[in-house]
Amino acid sequence: MYRICKRIELESGHLLSKHPGNCQFPHGHTRSVEIIYAADTLDTNDMVMDFKAVREMMETFLEQFDHALCMNTDDPHFADFRAVYGQRIIPFEHRDPTSEVMAETVYHHAQTALTRALESGSISSPVRSCVRLERVRVWETSSTWAEYSEQ
Repeated sequence: MYRICKRIELESGHLLSKHPGNCQFPHGHTRSVEIIYAADTLDTNDMVMDFKAVREMMETFLEQFDHALCMNTDDPHFADFRAVYGQRIIPFEHRDPTSEVMAETVYHHAQTALTRALESGSISSPVRSCVRLERVRVWETSSTWAEYSEQ
């Protein structure tokens, strides 16, 4: 099996309203998001797929998190933050935006984007039907990460 990984770095903040310690307060991280795809064979260019395809599928989605604050919609201050900062507040419906939840969120978007690319050919680099999303890993710090996979 062959695997590729595209790592995208961004600055984002969150607050964890369910957390009993300091993480309940707004704070930021330099995050790295790794998106891992796999295939049993290589294409005619000897690739799983072009890294450019990954960027095209994911860039706009991940840009929304850059310099934004992720919040649980159940947080008592969510509406106030959204009123002041608008779209820079990223809602997480009834869940704290932990690294685990973020990894799951990115995974589901990446899976949808891959399916769309396969069905419509909507990106400039071709994606073969044998390519599958393996997992998403979100690095919160240089020594801590969370991962989500459905395999």
